[in-house]
Amino acid sequence: VFYDFPSPNYGEIDNGFAYVENMIERWRDDPLVSIAIEPHALYTCTPELLKRAGLLAERHDLPFITHVAETSSEIDEIHRRYGKSPFRHLDDLGLLNSRLIAVHCVHVQDEDVSLMAEKGVRVVTTPESNMKLASGTARVKKYLEAGLTVGLGTDGCASNNDLDMFGEMDTAAKLGKISTMDPTAAPAPVVYKMATIEGAKALGMEKRIGSIEPGKKADIIIIDTNTPHMTPMYEPFSHLVYAANGGDVTHTIIGGSLVMENRRLLTLDLQDLLEAARSKQKTVLGWLAGENGKRFKP
Repeated sequence: VFYDFPSPNYGEIDNGFAYVENMIERWRDDPLVSIAIEPHALYTCTPELLKRAGLLAERHDLPFITHVAETSSEIDEIHRRYGKSPFRHLDDLGLLNSRLIAVHCVHVQDEDVSLMAEKGVRVVTTPESNMKLASGTARVKKYLEAGLTVGLGTDGCASNNDLDMFGEMDTAAKLGKISTMDPTAAPAPVVYKMATIEGAKALGMEKRIGSIEPGKKADIIIIDTNTPHMTPMYEPFSHLVYAANGGDVTHTIIGGSLVMENRRLLTLDLQDLLEAARSKQKTVLGWLAGENGKRFKP
């Protein structure tokens, strides 16, 4: 992720570009890891940085991801700096195209929706994060009507906590209805597709993942439906969106390899992972308290 200020991961921005070039070279042919170029947002990146990142994405034929139109204050700030909307700003920089994955897209005017559709922009909506941060509600129905590809995401754990895609589907469906006052909006099958094949399309990976069919990777989860909250099952899509949760997953297959069986991880030690996470707690609490010359607000 690129910023106009030193990053804790790589320091100054030139180091960041070198860091990303090394990542691209290292992971280029990995079957499980994909790289994208991500300048954080228009308000944390100068036009020069955005264009430099765009050229890097173009040179390596990689997706270009950035947070766009997440909050009303962001819209105001971009108008103050550049006298235009975030999407007009990206268009003037030559970055509004089918390579762009625009995350959030909460505050988007009709004319910008049309422009996004014309340019082939892909959208990722993050409803739970937008709720937690009181950012607003994305106009998903409008985007779909305009022909935009819309995938479902979570944002990071700082603004989502459990990163449960079942909970995300449930929230997306209900927000889609309440935000339009239309109980038929965001139907379960549509939201399910946003989490699967449409999400894969948003990432430009629909030829490899997103559905179970010959020639694609066997990425599959098995769900226990013999539970009170899943019984009786009248409509599978409705149950998956409104009733299921991550704890219902019993088996996970990635690329044809079984990695979880009967809720037991086969390739990772869960206790080791939990201990590693707990070991970071002291460091984080130190940051919050202002130790090590740093200060963060919770």
